Amino acid sequence: MSEIRRKIGIMGGTFDPIHIGHLVTAEAVRIEYSLDKVIFIPAANPPHKQELQVTPAIHRYIMTIMATYSNPYFYVSDIELARPGLSYTIDTVSHLVNQFGAQTDFYFITGADAIQDLPTWEKVDQLLEMCHFIAATRPGCISTLDNVIKHFGLQGRRRIHRLATPELEISSTDIRERVKTGRSIKYIVPESVESYIFKEGLYR
Repeated sequence: MSEIRRKIGIMGGTFDPIHIGHLVTAEAVRIEYSLDKVIFIPAANPPHKQELQVTPAIHRYIMTIMATYSNPYFYVSDIELARPGLSYTIDTVSHLVNQFGAQTDFYFITGADAIQDLPTWEKVDQLLEMCHFIAATRPGCISTLDNVIKHFGLQGRRRIHRLATPELEISSTDIRERVKTGRSIKYIVPESVESYIFKEGLYR
């Protein structure tokens, strides 16, 4: 009798701050691919944002917990926060493969705009062997995604998938700017995250 395979989503990101767009995308992928759970993993020290000022990891971790708490299928992991050095996806996925075992299929959820940089990721060929990539598509990103899939050939066609998600033009950059300039972020982030941002004086 064959083993029942688990399907786990990985939602990695800086989450500075986490917002409704992240949550809507994760839920859409969970339903479309019948995932057993989605693990949100705040990056501690993202290599692609070394030139930018990133909010301390503990704040981003707490906000991610607050934002996901009401969904029984959403979990938050601190594995990148607990690991020293830069936060490479290959290290995180390797850790999860060891933790959950070979009977688990992993689905890394990201935006179609972010996946255009996939060829430059650390040990990307090994990474594609370990997990599927689900690219949440928005208008204008389809041709770019096609180019990335072609770049990886057969492996790209097998492992990189697109999923049209609700069009939410929300970005963490815009949210930070709104807070800085005194504009409302209500309904763009969960209410608990909004309260935390103002209580802690973030993005001022």
